[in-house]
Amino acid sequence: MRASEKDLEKAVSQLKLLKEDPGNAVKLRLYALYKQATEGPCTMPKPSVLDFISKAKWDAWNALGSLPKEAARRDYVDLVSSLSSSSESSSPVEPGATSRSWGYETLVVTSEGDITKIMFNRPTKKNAINTQMYHELMLALRAASQDDSVITVVTGNGDYYSSGNDLTNFTDVRSGGLEEKATNSVTLLRNFVNCFIDFPKPLVAVVNGPAVGIAVTLLGLFDVVYASDKATFHTPFSHLGLIPEGCSSYTFPKIMGTAKAAEMLIFGKKLTAAEACARGLVTEVFPDSTFQKEVWTRLKTYTKLPKNTVRVSKELLRNLEREKLHAVNEEECRVIRGRWMSDESVNAIVSFLSRKAKL
Repeated sequence: MRASEKDLEKAVSQLKLLKEDPGNAVKLRLYALYKQATEGPCTMPKPSVLDFISKAKWDAWNALGSLPKEAARRDYVDLVSSLSSSSESSSPVEPGATSRSWGYETLVVTSEGDITKIMFNRPTKKNAINTQMYHELMLALRAASQDDSVITVVTGNGDYYSSGNDLTNFTDVRSGGLEEKATNSVTLLRNFVNCFIDFPKPLVAVVNGPAVGIAVTLLGLFDVVYASDKATFHTPFSHLGLIPEGCSSYTFPKIMGTAKAAEMLIFGKKLTAAEACARGLVTEVFPDSTFQKEVWTRLKTYTKLPKNTVRVSKELLRNLEREKLHAVNEEECRVIRGRWMSDESVNAIVSFLSRKAKL
């Protein structure tokens, strides 16, 4: 659905009538979309790291890459509309939890007992990560990095942790053609992975079910990974003419050895939770029947640790690898751009989507 400039003006007025504060993450998203819709891609010089507010705004705007003005207008209008709907009929949250999900359509974000929980919330799509979820995850991580929580947890709603990339992301080729689509997608991916590399607090993955693709490769950037015994870990990149991302070309060989990493990343071997634990990708496996209770009980005990000490310890561990991880992310994105534009990859993805449509 197209959105005109009048629709944008109406949405701006509608935003002022909200009864609830949507939170800083959503405000940044709104700011970025408005700037993109009215001025186009960010061309402003990057602010100093000490200018936290200006830098947060710049990061949010710059993350939109070359998103067309028309698309930004539409996203802005849709986001304001969803905020208004949520304000009118907000759903209750769990007792003791504070919801921070205003404006998120693909996530549920809550805070409870010094834990911020970011939950993938596309259960009917097996929590596949579409373009919108990429943007919302970045916003949620930036907000969590600045809140008062001790640790941040990522998990999935429903039977799946996440089935990885929503491959329909690759079919949305606008007037700029495949090359522009590849460039924009790589910029988004680079910024997305950087959010995990630079996240300043302990980051815990609670893998409640099958994980596929980037949902697996990113686990090498988490500090702790807990898994249900029903979880599986699958990286079928070669089947789609693609290559690994999320710094896994570096983290996986370091975690499990070159041969074991190659078996996963090149040949697409699917691991059970027990196998992933044996290879060092998973910290511990729990019976699915007691998974949630045992994991959350343990996480709550971690929040009793001194907050600043925990954060400084995380910083020490990550600082040893930060520069290397950014370099790996940059190189993976460079190669991925070429793969996305290759006939081999395009044909493999089209073939996969055709088989899926028949099913």
